[in-house]
Amino acid sequence: MRILFVCLGNICRSPTAEGVMRQKLAKAGLGQRVQVASAGTGDWHVGKAPDTRTQVAARQRGYELAGQRAQQVKAADFDHYDLILAMDHANLAQLERLRPTANQTPVALFLRYTGGPVDDVPDPYYGGSQGFEQVLALIEAGCDQLVAELGGQP
Repeated sequence: MRILFVCLGNICRSPTAEGVMRQKLAKAGLGQRVQVASAGTGDWHVGKAPDTRTQVAARQRGYELAGQRAQQVKAADFDHYDLILAMDHANLAQLERLRPTANQTPVALFLRYTGGPVDDVPDPYYGGSQGFEQVLALIEAGCDQLVAELGGQP
C-alpha cells in the first residue's frame, strides 16, 4: 500500500506526517508493507528540506525529517498512491480539482482517523513553536489510528 500526505507547501504538516507515519509503521512491523510520502499543492518550496521549526519539534519527539525534500503533488500521483490524505479542507479541495477524470483513488482528510472534533491540521508556518507542537500531537494521534486501521498496533 502507498499513502501520500498532502499540505500546502510540503515543509511543515505533510512531511511531519510522513516522518511520524514511517516510524510508527516500522514499529508496528508494517514498514515493508506500507510506503509513505508527502507533497504540497503549491510549488514554492520544491526541493527544500522541511521547515527548521518543524524539524526541531519533530526531533524533540524522536522523529528525523532532515532527509526529506518538498515536492508538488501531480496528477500522476492519483495513479501511483492507494490513499491520499489532505491536511485540511483547502488542500482537499485542491486535490479534488487536480484529480484526473474517472480516477477512484480515495482522497480524504487525514484527521478523519482521530475521531476527534478537529477536521483540519492547522498550518503552523506563521505562528510560534506551540503551533508546531500542536501539529505534532494531532499527527501522532492520526497516525496511531491509521496504523491500527492498517492492521498494526498503535
